[in-house]
Amino acid sequence: MKVILRSDVDKLGRAGEVKDVKNGFGRNYLLPNRLALPATPASIKSWEKAREKRAKLVEGRVSQSKELASKLAGVSLSFSRPAGAEGKLFGSVGKSDIVKSLKSCGYTVDKSAVALDASIKQVGDHEVELRLMPDVSAKIKVTVTARE
Repeated sequence: MKVILRSDVDKLGRAGEVKDVKNGFGRNYLLPNRLALPATPASIKSWEKAREKRAKLVEGRVSQSKELASKLAGVSLSFSRPAGAEGKLFGSVGKSDIVKSLKSCGYTVDKSAVALDASIKQVGDHEVELRLMPDVSAKIKVTVTARE
């Protein structure tokens, strides 16, 4: 099945690319989630017409993301959680905790932008990457301390 990607999809491609995907992936994931359109001749033609408009929008988003990334470069978050004797947390610090803390500091970041493989479960300093766009990212420092 050929599709036109409406937005960037990890490990598949960027918006505007025509990709050949398996039928089930296209029908069950890409199309219902509005990540792609079926690549018919009419849809390809209309997609090409709106290319300049989308390019301007993407350029604006990239500039906003770069500005936010430069502001986030110096941000340091701290969390206090109950921990055991070896420094292992009884709970964890996850993506949602980081997003809430950033929001309280005045930065609006989507939860999917936080590149955290697994929740933080150890006391100490950790570096977390925020992928604001495919080419724009920022690193913040997260400090977890033990609470008694």
